[in-house]
Amino acid sequence: MNNYTRINQAIRAPELRVIDEAEGNLGVISREAALAKAAEAGLDLIEISPNAVPPVAKIMDFGKYQYLENKKNKDAKKGTGGETKSLQVKIGTGAHDLELKARQASKFLAEGNRVKVNLFLPGRAKYLDQNFLKERLDRLLQLLTEDYKIADPAKKSPKGLSIVIERASTKK
Repeated sequence: MNNYTRINQAIRAPELRVIDEAEGNLGVISREAALAKAAEAGLDLIEISPNAVPPVAKIMDFGKYQYLENKKNKDAKKGTGGETKSLQVKIGTGAHDLELKARQASKFLAEGNRVKVNLFLPGRAKYLDQNFLKERLDRLLQLLTEDYKIADPAKKSPKGLSIVIERASTKK
């Protein structure tokens, strides 16, 4: 993907599907007519989707277009926020140790991080019933004090079973 956006005279397609901010979709018109409309409005003709048939162009200020694209890219990079923290438990982890792990996971969730809980399965334990293993993970999840949602359901991993959780969005 190239980072170069064609504007005005750099657009090569003979016909374009043109969108105007004020009037909406203007339909498929020739390149010259689109350039004339843009010049009439005192704005730029920007090729938004060069791979479409015919290519899509928009009549708007190029500076504003760049600002909106940069803002969209920054928001996409932010993602869900925070980093992914890991916790490891075993099948036979005791109740007190599970409470400590749950407290740690709740703290991570409160900070806005995602938490990856690994259920470590040594040797033959990898071949135990999947429902039994998921119950072991649920024991820890029931002890959490923060509201959470499952971002990535329980999956087999090289060392056992993994689940990724994140804080549930509480919009008021």
